[in-house]
Amino acid sequence: MLEFENVSKSFWTGKRRKVILSDATFRVEAGNSMGILAPNGTGKTTLINMMAGLEKPDEGKIRRYCRISFPLGFMGGLTGKHTARENVRYIAQLYGLDPDYVEAFCRWVCNLDEYFEMPINTYSSGMTARLNFALLLVLDFDLYLIDEGMPASTDVEFNRKAGDILRERLQNRTVIVVSHQAKTLEKLCRSAAVLRNGKLYQFDSLEEAKALYDYQG
Repeated sequence: MLEFENVSKSFWTGKRRKVILSDATFRVEAGNSMGILAPNGTGKTTLINMMAGLEKPDEGKIRRYCRISFPLGFMGGLTGKHTARENVRYIAQLYGLDPDYVEAFCRWVCNLDEYFEMPINTYSSGMTARLNFALLLVLDFDLYLIDEGMPASTDVEFNRKAGDILRERLQNRTVIVVSHQAKTLEKLCRSAAVLRNGKLYQFDSLEEAKALYDYQG
């Protein structure tokens, strides 16, 4: 479903080279949702962006054998000067979906009212997050990518509707979640890994991953 082969990624910070991933090889199979535990600042978002194809590795190959979502919370897919209606209808066409259906779904889930006809650059971060979340749900991927750093919504009705849809969707989909907290992974993941100093250590269970993660602090 998703395969990394000898993948390496690093950045120059201005003072030193920060290694995100070093010669990593792993595979995520369909139906085997995986959680990745990593301390803050180790490159969780960069890793998940590579999975989505938003960033390229320095070395190695990434193979995708299914429809992989953009990371939940990713803000790069929307054009700020256009309205929500214009954005979602354009994205529907890119994915070969019915624009009327995609628009109606997003209107219902987001509950943005008159803001749906206003430019995205007039939105709060929470409103933009709601629109991105609605798009993630309506596009219906095989593999969902979730970054714990995604913006949260304070809209109770949105959280209820979107949460119900996501839970139903994930019953027969695969998920990769990156987080610095083990409890974030407990309800979604069957296997787990630990990202530390550029190395990815894979385990069959979350308990095994937690043992290494807690031991290393």
